[in-house]
Amino acid sequence: MSVEEKIAQVAFNGDGLAPVIVQQFDTREVLMMAWMNDEALRRTLTSGRAVYWSRSRQEYWRKGDTSGNIQVVHEARLDCDGDAILLIVDQTGPACHTGTRTCFDTTDLEAVPGTDD
Repeated sequence: MSVEEKIAQVAFNGDGLAPVIVQQFDTREVLMMAWMNDEALRRTLTSGRAVYWSRSRQEYWRKGDTSGNIQVVHEARLDCDGDAILLIVDQTGPACHTGTRTCFDTTDLEAVPGTDD
């Protein structure tokens, strides 16, 4: 399947974006969440490095170009609805812009285990 055929499978939202969950390939640790449009996905699939679309800056950013904390892509998968991307990477250094390993290590929302109420 060509890169263009793969991209055509993605159900981008009304803004032309799809959420991307990024996971470390060996530990399966969830590192971050970002956004891709079709061009960011194309660049990611053809270069082997994670490229995202910055909604705030309205520009592409290849993870690690300024920080050195690169993401080498091992796999890219779509969810069952085709509207979310799972990017499995090898992360060098911190994934979060705050300097932490993962963006999901701050606030614990303290969810209560499921009940039958």
